[in-house]
Amino acid sequence: MLSTSYLVAVLAIVFSITLALRAGLGRLRGSAIVQRLAVWMPVGILAVLAVSALHGTITGDAHGAWYALLAVAVTVGVHLGFGRRTILSVGAGTAMYVVLLNTL
Repeated sequence: MLSTSYLVAVLAIVFSITLALRAGLGRLRGSAIVQRLAVWMPVGILAVLAVSALHGTITGDAHGAWYALLAVAVTVGVHLGFGRRTILSVGAGTAMYVVLLNTL
């Protein structure tokens, strides 16, 4: 179990970095790098989360791998078919995975 002081230190560091980035973002908003990051960073974050979440499922259970791949396909299909709405696509893919995992 992590100590309280460790958690408080991590939260303080995260808060400080976020505050510093938000303070400097006004001047950098017109920058080409910031505009490019705004496009690609959410995709990168979702990709890292998907790989880390699916790694245990795919390596641990043969049926779970197929369920996970089907859920990823549903997520991509909903994302492209319904106007790139991230919450809707991730929600649909997650719901599909949970239903498949608990019913089959």
